[in-house]
Amino acid sequence: MTRVPLPDGFLRLPIAHRALHDPAAGRIENSPAAVAAAVAAGYGIEIDLQLSKDGEAMVFHDETLDRLTDETGPVNARTAAELGHVRLKGSTDTIPTLAQVLAQIDGRVPLLIEIKDQSLTMGPTDGRLEAATADALKGYAGPVALMSFNPASVAHMSRLAPHLPRGLTTSAYDPDDWAPLPADTCARLREIPDYDATGSSFISHEAHDLNRPRVSELKSQGAVILCWTIRSPEDEARARTIADNVTFEGYAAPLPA
Repeated sequence: MTRVPLPDGFLRLPIAHRALHDPAAGRIENSPAAVAAAVAAGYGIEIDLQLSKDGEAMVFHDETLDRLTDETGPVNARTAAELGHVRLKGSTDTIPTLAQVLAQIDGRVPLLIEIKDQSLTMGPTDGRLEAATADALKGYAGPVALMSFNPASVAHMSRLAPHLPRGLTTSAYDPDDWAPLPADTCARLREIPDYDATGSSFISHEAHDLNRPRVSELKSQGAVILCWTIRSPEDEARARTIADNVTFEGYAAPLPA
């Protein structure tokens, strides 16, 4: 399977986690305001996708509305139009579609898209969110890359958008942090066994676990190593001894000269 390399911008520009969010300033994670701030600052952007009831790719992290809005219940129980009227807490923004965010960014900075696991078991998916993602990206000319914790999702993207760079979001997979994911599933995913099978060209790995031998092995084989989530200059300095770039939040990561 052909690996598609990441464009240079994904290595050069720090990547704002869920865009450049700052709740105190009314910029909520994955919101249009956070996207606008990241573009204005010149950062790359990472966003998350969930699926609406009617099959649209929505820019939103959680499976439910409860944490980030005054509404409750699953995201996938509402249509894209309904979600487009749900206001994000502490903001005037509402939940955008991927198509809206693509139009907002318009290729000006690199965009790293995480497709959230729809199986909730890191198992096979029906491919609906992946298909909606590929459809929204048709004709988009800016630098973009796709990733997911779920290897099945990345495998879908290798078929639906083989021309786009893809990778795996990876972790130490501590079972205490990933409950109710079974311990044997955590143990399997921890060793990143699906890198070759998915045609990945990068991983985005949990920052405190960058010393894992498998990460070093993949890097020696040519994999690009990104990491999540860096929250201080000190943590960034440590991460960059291994990682090629960082996904950050909560501070102003330095831009290249």
